[in-house]
Amino acid sequence: MTTIISLVIAAVILFFIMAIYNQLVKLKNRFQNAFSQIEVQLKRRYDLIPNLVETAKAYMSHERETLEAVIAARNSAMSQLAAAAAQPGDAGAISQLAGAESALQGAMTKFSMVMEAYPDLKANQTMMQLTEELISTENKVAFARQAFNDAVTEYNSYKQSFPPVIFAGLFGHQNDAKLLEFADSAEIQTAPKVSF
Repeated sequence: MTTIISLVIAAVILFFIMAIYNQLVKLKNRFQNAFSQIEVQLKRRYDLIPNLVETAKAYMSHERETLEAVIAARNSAMSQLAAAAAQPGDAGAISQLAGAESALQGAMTKFSMVMEAYPDLKANQTMMQLTEELISTENKVAFARQAFNDAVTEYNSYKQSFPPVIFAGLFGHQNDAKLLEFADSAEIQTAPKVSF
């Protein structure tokens, strides 16, 4: 009889540990999927930026430095996104992506200010459409980033709670996932203002 009770207790403990493992895997997959959604929106934004720059080139020929800064910042952000996408749980990769995104935001802000001086550019139909798409994409990036940060918070909270904290390291979940936060997060919460 005691053998049966011991087996039942061992089975309950085993199922409990398996439930913790499965929950950790589920939550990790959720935040990795949430990062994939950010990646989709950032790639869409990165694809729009060269079109904006090309449209602006005809009107802003002597603003070459600003246009080149936007493209350089976009290219840097793209490479940091690729690195972060390879390891969405890596705090260093997420931090570098946040820094590159902040630099791109700054370049885009300067680009927007320069565009103010060009009334013909502001009236260009292609430029207006591209700008509208960029604003829409910025909103989607913000929502995707919020979903990612929520998923990361849920993963970290579960992993740090008791009893999962006892088993998390054993199951390969040693490090907390990093939130995707930007240095100027208050400014980034609003879509960039690109006016014509």
